[in-house]
Amino acid sequence: MMNLSVLLEESARKYPSKDAFIFMDKHLSFAQINGAANQIAHGLNAAGIQKGDRVALSCLNLPYFPMVYYGILKAGAIVVPLSVLLKHDEIEYHLQNSGAKAYFCFEGTKELPMAKEGFEGFQKVNECEHFFVITPQMTDPSPIEGTSTLGMLMAGQSPVYNTVQTGADDTAVIIYTSGTTGKPKGAELSHSNLALNAMLSVKILDLHKEDTQLIVLPLFHIFAMTVLMNAGLNVGATSVLLPRFDASQVLGLMQKHQVSIFAGVPTMYWGLLNFESQEFDLKGIAKNLKTCVSGGAALPVSVLENFEAKFNVPIYEGYGMSEGSPVVTFNQREFGKKPGSVGVPIWGVEVKIVDDQGKELPVGEKGELIYRGHNVMKGYYNNPEATAKTLKDGWLYSGDVAIKDEDGFFFIVDRTKEMIIRKGLNVYPREIEEVMMKHDAISMVAVIGVPSEESGEEIKACVVLNKGFELKEETLIAWTKEHIASYKYPRIIQFMDALPMSATGKILKKELS
Repeated sequence: MMNLSVLLEESARKYPSKDAFIFMDKHLSFAQINGAANQIAHGLNAAGIQKGDRVALSCLNLPYFPMVYYGILKAGAIVVPLSVLLKHDEIEYHLQNSGAKAYFCFEGTKELPMAKEGFEGFQKVNECEHFFVITPQMTDPSPIEGTSTLGMLMAGQSPVYNTVQTGADDTAVIIYTSGTTGKPKGAELSHSNLALNAMLSVKILDLHKEDTQLIVLPLFHIFAMTVLMNAGLNVGATSVLLPRFDASQVLGLMQKHQVSIFAGVPTMYWGLLNFESQEFDLKGIAKNLKTCVSGGAALPVSVLENFEAKFNVPIYEGYGMSEGSPVVTFNQREFGKKPGSVGVPIWGVEVKIVDDQGKELPVGEKGELIYRGHNVMKGYYNNPEATAKTLKDGWLYSGDVAIKDEDGFFFIVDRTKEMIIRKGLNVYPREIEEVMMKHDAISMVAVIGVPSEESGEEIKACVVLNKGFELKEETLIAWTKEHIASYKYPRIIQFMDALPMSATGKILKKELS
């Protein structure tokens, strides 16, 4: 038997009064986080949530995220983390597809009205019975009439709870990932998948209870969830939370809290490297920094080398995916590191490069990266067809093109065909194309990624209009932004008379730029 919540419970037992999370001027101890999670578990039970039920969660990087996350796990239920940027149609799909019985959604802000979008999506899903608004303060009333708040759920509940026993192979989290085609798919990750990955992340980060880490990567994303939140709770480290990346705020928090561990995507390192200000003691910040890690997209070697020189700290790059819990390979202290490489396989994971027939390729030859081990997901929730395409004979076929060098280090040559990685977030062209095709003026559209120094890749839409229609670039961008999450809409529009086609009628995206 095993429940992932043991990571929090053990640290609450060993270090009850130690800071677990810091957010602005709030310092919350391990005992406080654990007690709140226990109250939430009681509240969920009272609402009829049982072992194996799915419960969705949309929340920024706030202490409420780990409270609710672990409350769901303690109740024996399954966490379904959702991007805070999703719009109501997307939320409706995720709630419906996961069969969620309850949904926790942060209130949001004027610029990001999360509860408004969340409740609109929730109302369209009959099977989802409970909607809880996470308000900025526990005592705040719900901004939506007739709905309950997290504070109301917790009110009067005991901070002591007997965690529901789950099996190591029971599903703990369903994390959604789009793949290259079709609708997002829910990767089922077990308690064992996530616990082992967190424990191995501790070693990769060289993380100890004395460390303070800064979490600005979104907690709903598997990278921050496993490598930072769960790993930090496992060893009793302190985590400083920041909901949105801002170079000035990051440096300010690093200086104030003597941050020793930082994880980011390449655009964050680019932003910190290019931030010019005299207000921070960069030497002092550099003195405290012990480990930096990067993932989500390839880190340009020049950025890596310049950042390491400026802050006198190594950046360790790794490779992972939601289906791998997420870490698959990593540059690690004991094996050394190579700029531009994603390192070597983590303990207990086997990685190969294969051809189209699944035959292993020699050193230096390009092929598909596949892996097997304790990190591999159980499958895609309620999607046996997609599972069968990805999992074959125990191996997970990543869809990513890579090579292995003579020292056993892996290099990602190309991401999944057509996928765009913008600021470390995966964006799938077909999803955007399907949304844009709903516009009356559009006849055809092809979405591609174009190089961007700031974003890694920027989203560009090549558009053919229907006869008789006229449309301005800014008008179409604004329209698309209203219908899809804000990190997905195209920033560049190019109107064309026709798209290049192959003899079979397939759009030749390689000819677009």
